[in-house]
Amino acid sequence: MAKPNWNNRTLFHNDNLGVMRAMNSESVDLIATDPPFNKSKDFHATPDTLASGASFQDRWTWERDVHEDWLDQLKDDQPNLMNVIQSARLAHSDSMGAFLCFMAVRLIEMHRVLKPTGSIYLHCDPTASHYLKLIMDALFGRANFKNDIVWRRATSHNDASRYGNNTDRLLFYGRSETITWNGEEISIAKTDDELKKAYPMKDARGKYRSADLTGPSHGYSGGESSLPWSRYDVRARGRVWSVPLKGNYAVWIEKNIIPGYRSIQGIHDRLDALDKAGLINHPKKGVWPGLKRYADAETGNPAQALILDIPGFTNYNNSEESTGYPTQKPLALYERIIKASSNEGDVVLDPFAGCATTCVAAEKLGRQWVGIDIWDKAPEVVVERFNKIGIFNPKRTKRSRKTQQQYIFAEDFHFTSEFPERTDDRETAAPFLRVKVRIKEPEGQKMSRTQMYEHLLTQHGSKCQGCNRMFDDPRYLELDHNIPRSDGGINHVTNRILLCGPCNKLKSNIYTLSGLRRENRRRGYMQSLKASLKED
Repeated sequence: MAKPNWNNRTLFHNDNLGVMRAMNSESVDLIATDPPFNKSKDFHATPDTLASGASFQDRWTWERDVHEDWLDQLKDDQPNLMNVIQSARLAHSDSMGAFLCFMAVRLIEMHRVLKPTGSIYLHCDPTASHYLKLIMDALFGRANFKNDIVWRRATSHNDASRYGNNTDRLLFYGRSETITWNGEEISIAKTDDELKKAYPMKDARGKYRSADLTGPSHGYSGGESSLPWSRYDVRARGRVWSVPLKGNYAVWIEKNIIPGYRSIQGIHDRLDALDKAGLINHPKKGVWPGLKRYADAETGNPAQALILDIPGFTNYNNSEESTGYPTQKPLALYERIIKASSNEGDVVLDPFAGCATTCVAAEKLGRQWVGIDIWDKAPEVVVERFNKIGIFNPKRTKRSRKTQQQYIFAEDFHFTSEFPERTDDRETAAPFLRVKVRIKEPEGQKMSRTQMYEHLLTQHGSKCQGCNRMFDDPRYLELDHNIPRSDGGINHVTNRILLCGPCNKLKSNIYTLSGLRRENRRRGYMQSLKASLKED
C-alpha cells in the first residue's frame, strides 16, 4: 500500500476524475460521497446563504456528456461495466447510460485508491440506485456488498398517485471481505422503556437480567465445558458451559468487577470467579444458573440498515448547520458512517465534496481527510463550516500550544487546483491473472477511436486481423487492443487491431482463467486433429 501523495486537510478544486487518477493506489481508508443522482433537474443554492450561487445540472445526454476515452477504458479494461451501461440504455434511456458512464470511470478510480481494508459509501436515491448497484457489483464484486442502507430523509412527503418518496440509499461496499468495522461505535441507545423491559431485576449493583451460561452440546461430550460444576450437571441434560471470555461484556466485567478476568482460561475457574463476585444468579426454581448482565454495561441496539433517527433538513433555512447548498446532508449521518468504517487517523476521501459535510465530520472525529469539488466557492464554505463549529482560527497566535491544539488554522488547510504527483510507480491493480507487460507510449499524434478505425481500414482493408477473413462491410469489424491496456498496453494506434465479433470475444475470454483453459483445450484438440489427418 502506498502513502497518500497529498497533505491532510486538502481540498482539490478540479475535476475529480483527473485528481483521483493522480492519487496513489491503495492510499485511502474510507470513501463517503454524495454524487449527482441523475434526477433530470437543475439544483440551485438558497439565495442569501453561505452557498449562494452554487448550482449544478443533474441532467445527462449520451452525445454531450460521454467522453470517447471513457468508452475506450470501459470497453477495453472493464467490459462487465460496459455491459451494465448498455443494458441501462436499453432498459431505461441514453440519459441513464450517460450518467452510469460518468460514474463508472470514477468508481474505477475510487476502487483503485481504496486500501484492501477500506470501504465505500455511495449516496444515491431510487432514481439510479439499482443501476449503480450493478456497476458496483461488477467492479467491487458482489461478495463485497455489505448493505443497501435506507435513510429516511423526511418524515412525510406527498407524491401524486404513488407512495411518498422520502428515502435515500447508501450503497455500502468493502474493497475486500476484510474491512474496518466498528459497529459498537454506532449502536443506538435504548430508551427508558426498552431498558426497563430488558433489565427487570435489581440488586445492589443496579438493574440486571439473567442470561444463560449454557448452550446446546450438538453431540459434544468431552472436555471441561461438559463437566459438572457446582450442583449443575450439564452433560446429563445435553448441554455445555458457555462462559464469556471475549466480547464487550467480558471487557466490562474485567474493567469494573473482576480485574484480569479475561486472562482466566479454565471454564470452571471463570465460573468460580464469576460466582465469587456475585455475578451468577442461582435460581430457586429452574434448572440452570444465569449470568447477571447489568444495564450499566449496555451498549445499545446495533445500528440497522434502516436509518430513522437522523432527520433530514425539512427546511434548510431553519437548520443550524445549513449552508444553503442544494443537496446538503446532515453531519450526523456522515459521522455515523465515519465512526463505523474508519479509525482515528485514517484517511477519508469525498470526491464530490460539495459543502464539505464529509470533511467536517472526518475532522470532528480525528480522521485525516481529502475532498474534491469543481465548485469555486468550496474552499470558502469549508473554512466557514469549521468556523461555525468552533474549531477554526484564522491565525495562529503566541498562546500556549495546549490551549490551541483543538483549533484548525488557516495554514492547516490546503486548497489547490493542481493534481498530486504519483509516487507509487502508477500501479493499477491489474485484473487477476493478466500478464503485466509495460510498453512505453510511442511519440506522435494521438488519434480518436474513429480515426484509429479509419487508419486501420486504410492499412489492412476490411480484414479481421485474427482469422484473416475479408468482409464486404467493415462494420463487422471491432476496434480492440492487441495488448490489454490494463496490462500496460499502450493506448495508441500501434497497439490497435480490427477483429471480427467472434475473434474479439475469443480474445477477451483468453484473459480469464476459464478462458485460458478453454483456449488451451481448443488448441490441444486442433493439434491432435492435424496430427491425425497427417497420419491418414
